[in-house]
Amino acid sequence: MKQNYAIIGLGRFGGSICRTLIESGQEVLAIDSSEDRVNEYMNIATHAVVGNAQDEMTLRSLGIRNFDHVIVAIGEDIQASILVTLMVKEMGVPNVLAKAQNEYHARVLEKIGADRVVHPERDMGVRIAHNLVSKNILDYVELSDDYSLAEIRVTNPKFYDKTLANLNFRQNFGLTVVGIRRVNGKVVVSPTADEIVLKNDNLLVIGKTDDVDILDEKMND
Repeated sequence: MKQNYAIIGLGRFGGSICRTLIESGQEVLAIDSSEDRVNEYMNIATHAVVGNAQDEMTLRSLGIRNFDHVIVAIGEDIQASILVTLMVKEMGVPNVLAKAQNEYHARVLEKIGADRVVHPERDMGVRIAHNLVSKNILDYVELSDDYSLAEIRVTNPKFYDKTLANLNFRQNFGLTVVGIRRVNGKVVVSPTADEIVLKNDNLLVIGKTDDVDILDEKMND
């Protein structure tokens, strides 16, 4: 389902989100106070605007309250990030994601109503660390303090040529398999119970982080 997004701040983080959303077919309004940055995204975003997001009238004139999602991706200026997040929530935007510089900043963003707070540097560090210590975990996203989404390569022969029903990941590991990436590049989304797991398939699983780690260890048995 196509939704509309507004991204405030076109640094590395905001720019990356903009490109990814556009590639997935979404409508994106990109806003930044830098004309050079806006020019860079003029032919990428649906609309790109030079504007001071700390000015309430600017946000209102851009119709921010009509957007399904607003991403506050302002860089080093913590005060600006907090002010913009507060104004956007007061305008009634249902889903506001804000970038935090540190834990204190994150707590403030949560208290003023941000629906989701992300720590790009910390989260990337977690992903890199998991990739370093495990040859089976190809990608890793921390969804919360307790839950994770991971892509794990099937390298244990005990898993080869068996159906998801046979392997019963939910009962045996407390995990849900939400996708399978085949060796040939084919991706099976929301696989059925009779889908067969093959050698070197990548399983996209979601569940408690501890359970993800247990499955990772099992692949090395």
